[in-house]
Amino acid sequence: MFYHVKDLQFNARVSQPDPRFARILLEAFGGANGELKSAMQYFVQAFSCHNPYPDKYDMLMDIAAEELGHLEIVGATIQMLLGPVGGEMKDAVETMEINKMMEGKAAKEEFIHQAFTFPHFLVASPGSPTLTDSNGNPWCASYISANADLTVDLRSNMAGECRAKIGYENLLKFTDDPLVRESLMFLMTREVTHYQQFEAALETIQPNFPPGALQTSPKYSNLYFNFSKGNDARGPWNEGLSTQLKEEWQYIDKPLEEVRRTNGLVEREPEGTERTEKDMRKKDSEMSKKNSEEVLGSIDDKNMQWCKCNSDKKEFEEKELG
Repeated sequence: MFYHVKDLQFNARVSQPDPRFARILLEAFGGANGELKSAMQYFVQAFSCHNPYPDKYDMLMDIAAEELGHLEIVGATIQMLLGPVGGEMKDAVETMEINKMMEGKAAKEEFIHQAFTFPHFLVASPGSPTLTDSNGNPWCASYISANADLTVDLRSNMAGECRAKIGYENLLKFTDDPLVRESLMFLMTREVTHYQQFEAALETIQPNFPPGALQTSPKYSNLYFNFSKGNDARGPWNEGLSTQLKEEWQYIDKPLEEVRRTNGLVEREPEGTERTEKDMRKKDSEMSKKNSEEVLGSIDDKNMQWCKCNSDKKEFEEKELG
């Protein structure tokens, strides 16, 4: 269940109205990397964790709820930045005194220009945050990434927190309001916090590479193809050992010749690795069984219930009665 507490997690404040920045801030409200996207992504991901990973279910629901709180912080900030716009638009007789609010005729003309480039924000729903990005594109469920493989979802979340962090970093460049900047700094900091939490959760799942159950072929897993010619670069991505499998990178300087020599790589033998095709098939079987048992062993096939409300009540009553 959910209930709403009217206090914000962070005391959002604004020095003075700034409708132009309010529009930009919509990116954090209804954009592809905004707070609603994060909240819904973690909320959806949590369902498949409920039985096999109850601890991760708890974490994802906690962070999803916090992201909804962040959405409220952003929405409240947008509302304050809009200032008197909503009220003035309600006066159907008088012309809005935007020239006073925006400090002059030039600013008023710029404000009108924005109304033409994104009329929905200033005409269809003036004075209120909208679930769109800064150009009026509506929030979309396709922003959500959730595929029921927790190691994949956690990596996706880490990448999402990175994008959101950079988003706030860029937003900070567009406002000089010290109070707004305080809120943005708080929100940006929490993105880094969540990244670390997801990273820590990923490390508790071992093994977690490669994702899923099926292993990768040792014939191809450590090949680097030099497909672009001129000023070739070498680094830990194509020399030394690979980061996870610890295989020696095989640098294929002439890909076409290698493909023709090995009948389209089909006849290529593994190099620079101790893994074999036999090991791969054995590991496939082991991981498939392990992953399946994690899910099947945590659920009943009948008389299912999501929570244990009655048992919790009984435990509470037993404690109270001593």
